[in-house]
Amino acid sequence: MNRRVVITGMGVVSPVGNDINTMWNNLVKGNCGIAPIASFDTTDLPVKIAGEVKDFDSLAMGLEPAFAKRNDRFALYAMAAAIQAMQDNELGLDPTRFGVYVGSGIGGFDTILREAGQYFKEGAKWVSPLMIPTMIANMASGNIAIRFNAQGPCLPIVTACSTGTHSIGEAYRSIMHGYADAILAGGTEAGINPLAIGGFANCKALSRAEDPNYASLPFNKNRQGFVIAEGAGILLLEEYEHAKQRGATIYAEICGYGNTCDAHHSTAPRPDGVPAAAAIKMALEQADYQAGENLYINAHGTGTAMNDLCETNAIKLAMGETEARRAHISSTKSEMGHALGAAGAIELIASVMALRNGMVPPTIGLDAPDPECNLNYTPNKAVEAELDIAISNSLGFGGHNGCVAIRKVK
Repeated sequence: MNRRVVITGMGVVSPVGNDINTMWNNLVKGNCGIAPIASFDTTDLPVKIAGEVKDFDSLAMGLEPAFAKRNDRFALYAMAAAIQAMQDNELGLDPTRFGVYVGSGIGGFDTILREAGQYFKEGAKWVSPLMIPTMIANMASGNIAIRFNAQGPCLPIVTACSTGTHSIGEAYRSIMHGYADAILAGGTEAGINPLAIGGFANCKALSRAEDPNYASLPFNKNRQGFVIAEGAGILLLEEYEHAKQRGATIYAEICGYGNTCDAHHSTAPRPDGVPAAAAIKMALEQADYQAGENLYINAHGTGTAMNDLCETNAIKLAMGETEARRAHISSTKSEMGHALGAAGAIELIASVMALRNGMVPPTIGLDAPDPECNLNYTPNKAVEAELDIAISNSLGFGGHNGCVAIRKVK
């Protein structure tokens, strides 16, 4: 059984906007959402900028005060994005055919930090009884399932920076093969805190740039590392005939998915890019990509030295030099930073919007391209293009590679 799978709802919380239109307009304009960290004192930290979510009003976004008070931010962001994705969508499904695949790379990091501090200060008896259900990474999926009575498959995936992409890809397979008729899928993260900054900075992953507008520099020879960010992206995936029958708005069709592992190193990508290329090629082949089609690639593009070079090599290996050079490519992390487990889902939403609007968002700050990253990375300004197909790449710590392909529905 191979059923068609379409996207019928989308929701986002991000450093450049907490709804789809605001995020998209900022991306197209090249507005940078990276700024000095405002949520805690960075005096003693080596990194002082991040892609924080701004103006997040949980009540205005449909979250009840009691829910907002007892849950970690990663769960709040996920719920807010899920509510957006479900807006105007009356599925009319048997609840056992409705699922949730929402992952997080870290889970309740703020909760872990707060309760560990309480333990070391006051002792075990003062640790909150809500600590465990608040910190565990599956709770975003669980809460969403409770709110929308989704009694079907509920599978929170944890594959570091590929979490959102793999969650969507595995949900696509589940619907395609008949295990569910609709699934809310995506990723969420709220990992900006002093402990995270210390850990990522000390493993030499974070940019130490002081200028927020020149810090996240994918494919730039001046890149120093990624800028940590946060947010959530949730998509409603649905079996095509069901969506068509109920008259749903269809944003795009998911038509390919690749999932491989470098099996190489805990943090560094495999230099030759072969497994990453296999994931990209898998997604493109399933989507029946043909040479000469207008392709948009939302690159993983973190701004780390190895990632950008390895991803460039992977794209060339997957498509061949000629087709790789024809493709429109950009990294929206240049504007938002790297939202870890949420990144892939947010970036697939950006890819859907690019496909629908015929507009390639830019890679901002790309004033000094790395000569070894020599593809069309759409420097600094958005470009109009009548796109036929789009893919979104993710490459996660642990060697986790993911790629999802989408087309307009015909």
